[in-house]
Amino acid sequence: MSLLTERKQQLIESFKVHSQDTGSAGVQIALLTERINLLTEHFKAHKKDFNSRRGLLILVGKRRRLLNYLKKKDIAKYQELLGKLKLRK
Repeated sequence: MSLLTERKQQLIESFKVHSQDTGSAGVQIALLTERINLLTEHFKAHKKDFNSRRGLLILVGKRRRLLNYLKKKDIAKYQELLGKLKLRK
């Protein structure tokens, strides 16, 4: 369940802060959200894949921690990111 290179580059291009940015909180959150969406689609067909479900929960926790960090650091970017990714909150 890895992201395709082209899709990953598209996400990085749309969420980067500066020209050399590949690891800012916004980019990481966008990549994690894409992986989470892929895994949720996977679970619609494979309901008993519990090992991958654990991985999904780890990804969700990591994204939540990054969102909390971004909320403390810059509330405007946090709100913008939630809107762009169509996340609740």
